[in-house]
Amino acid sequence: MEWKTVITTIAVVSLCFLAIPIKIEPDNTESDLKLFKTYVEKFKKSYTRSPAEYEERFRKFQRSLRHIEEMNAKRTSKESARYGVTEFSDLSEDEFASSYLRPDLSSRGMRHLHHSHHHSHRHNRYDTKDGRADSSEKNRLRRSTTGLPVKFDWRETGFVTPVRNQMNCGACWAFSTVEVAETMFAINNGTLHTLSVQEMIDCAGNSNFGCNGGDICSLLMWLTVTQVKIKAETAYPMTWRTDSCQLKKEDLSSAGTFGVQIIDFTCDNFVDAEESLMATLVSHGPVAAAVNALSWQNYLGGIIQFHCDGGFKSLNHAVEIVGYDLSASVPFYIVRNSWGENFGDNGYLYLAAYGNLCGIANQVSSLDVA
Repeated sequence: MEWKTVITTIAVVSLCFLAIPIKIEPDNTESDLKLFKTYVEKFKKSYTRSPAEYEERFRKFQRSLRHIEEMNAKRTSKESARYGVTEFSDLSEDEFASSYLRPDLSSRGMRHLHHSHHHSHRHNRYDTKDGRADSSEKNRLRRSTTGLPVKFDWRETGFVTPVRNQMNCGACWAFSTVEVAETMFAINNGTLHTLSVQEMIDCAGNSNFGCNGGDICSLLMWLTVTQVKIKAETAYPMTWRTDSCQLKKEDLSSAGTFGVQIIDFTCDNFVDAEESLMATLVSHGPVAAAVNALSWQNYLGGIIQFHCDGGFKSLNHAVEIVGYDLSASVPFYIVRNSWGENFGDNGYLYLAAYGNLCGIANQVSSLDVA
């Protein structure tokens, strides 16, 4: 054997023992498929008899699994948000947004910025220059130096109705507004009634379009101008689609017909003033808020602290805020959603307070009822 051949052979063999980092992506197809089969059965998906759609949904489900892994890898504590398989995990991000979110909500919100019902609160002496309260300032809030209770939750009064499910009807704006009206009526009168969201879907004008979109402030303005009462749900039940308005003239004029009337409202901005938002929750009642819910697709529970743009232009959903907790290691808001009790924590989620996470403070509405 020639010496050149010997040297070449030794060099090749030596390379086999060198620690050369080669990243080999694991093939998760088999385990993912087992999870998907369980998922399809659990959520009673209807595409089992369509091989083409089944395959397409499986690929989207796989993308959700990888995203879930990434989100959970960034958790910083046991209180941090947890992500996992939900009924939405077989949807692409675009499908999720088009089915359950309203991308035009921010442009709608812009129309209300100069209205007389709109106020901008920017006097938070606890916030730092970057819009987040530092730990010492949060501790001062926890000691209630502002006069706020350390914890507050309207559910504990018994004045909050069960969580609803908007299904594929894009009327989050109606759900959140009616939910606030229910509790406000109960606060004033001591009795809790489930009110009609469907009435708002079918009847609300002022550029509201039923299951195809609307916004909280436009609905409240329409209700105060027209003095239409929100009827009980039993008198105007849900259909989860936009139908013809069933209101009659006698419904509008009859003093004997039960209904809740909105007599006043606000449509406020609490960016850099979130303790004022908390004060409103305590002293007045729950509020409806526009948010950015794009990152909630695979949310299971815990406090959302990151990965959620709070810009005004990112608003795409509406929810109800029913309380807060400043005693936790991460202070948070208690947020009621309208995606059913299987979403998050029995239909609720928790958003870290301060810093306008998910745009929670951009456009917040309180209301008064009669």
